[in-house]
Amino acid sequence: MIILKSLAYFLIAGLFEIGGGYLIWLWLREEKSIYFALMGAIILILYGVIPTFQPEGNFGRIYAAYGGIFIVMSLLWGWGIDHITPDRFDIIGGLIAMIGVFVIMYWPR
Repeated sequence: MIILKSLAYFLIAGLFEIGGGYLIWLWLREEKSIYFALMGAIILILYGVIPTFQPEGNFGRIYAAYGGIFIVMSLLWGWGIDHITPDRFDIIGGLIAMIGVFVIMYWPR
């Protein structure tokens, strides 16, 4: 149960970080309204809060593991939103990153 809760927080953090960053991207790169930037900034602040809810681990371990989650979620975001299909190297890299997540966060110590 703790692992599922932890993964849920990682997924929420990923959505907030990537979503907030994407709104900033749209504002700067695609000349969207300043409101995109303001919403992106608010969402990015919330992203900074979410990892503190992780049930176990310390700052370094949580953020190291989150890096792997971020890699995979970024590839999925690119696929779903920007329609850039991951190639086999993206998939292999994502799998390696997820192995790292599980070793860092959930391997028995």
